[in-house]
Amino acid sequence: MLAVKTLRSNLNIFRRSIWLMGNQFEISLVANDLIWAESKITDAINEINRVDKLLSALGDNSKVNEINRNAGVKPVKVDPEIFRLIDRSLQISALTYGAFDITYVSADKTVDTKPSAFVNTYSNYKNVVLDPQAVTVFLKEKGMRISFASIGKGYAADRAKYILQMQGVSSGVINAGGDLLTWGTQPNNADWTIGAADPELQTQPFANLNIGNMCIATSVNAERHAAISNKQQVNMVNAKKGFPVSEIMRVSIISPTAELSDAMATPIMNMGVNAGLYLINQLNQISCLIIDDHNRIYTSKGLDKAD
Repeated sequence: MLAVKTLRSNLNIFRRSIWLMGNQFEISLVANDLIWAESKITDAINEINRVDKLLSALGDNSKVNEINRNAGVKPVKVDPEIFRLIDRSLQISALTYGAFDITYVSADKTVDTKPSAFVNTYSNYKNVVLDPQAVTVFLKEKGMRISFASIGKGYAADRAKYILQMQGVSSGVINAGGDLLTWGTQPNNADWTIGAADPELQTQPFANLNIGNMCIATSVNAERHAAISNKQQVNMVNAKKGFPVSEIMRVSIISPTAELSDAMATPIMNMGVNAGLYLINQLNQISCLIIDDHNRIYTSKGLDKAD
């Protein structure tokens, strides 16, 4: 069912919600024709489904499955689209010093080594070998696997946006499981804000934060959030100084693409406040907002707390 919100006599926001890639997606377009908008939203959904199938490790025809089956055996020739996504993933891994990593260890892999050495050997982005000339991917160690679970949703949103723009959709929002990707402007020519892109967030802090032509992706420390919601006393103590150490509750990353925002949110949470802010402040066109378990707010350069 397509929801319609009228803001001016000739332009409306058309929205459709649908379950895709294990997440609730909502695609919103600014247009003046219902049938045209429905058609374009359907095209975006088809593109997301295409990406989902491309990146899936299920099925005998899956290239990801083939890469994983041949770990430690031989390189696998892949689609250029998959090759480029893996290449960008490895760049993000290097940028975050391995905090982001599409590699993991097969559950059925057993070796007579210490757990730490096992993980470092078999789950390490540095053991992914790319050959740009042959367009092949090789996992150096048997038992290694790759998965696009941490970046696929963002990439699919970017692809859907690209398809929509190529078909003349000049403004819209893709809500991919809570991550908001925007382009163009609202029907009143105002930039998109968090509250405008997702009306359910209009009463939340930072609802007026400008995310025009950007994507904001958020990662939540679910375990910590659940403990605090249940009013449990969960403290980590600094062994040297003897006082509780704050943990990050929520990280929001703002960048031009959903792929990058999605990929960076969890690594920044794992890195901690100081290291995370330091890294983000070294980069261009990316910012972050961090909230710790005492509800203290930290922002990177260029992101105004007053927003």
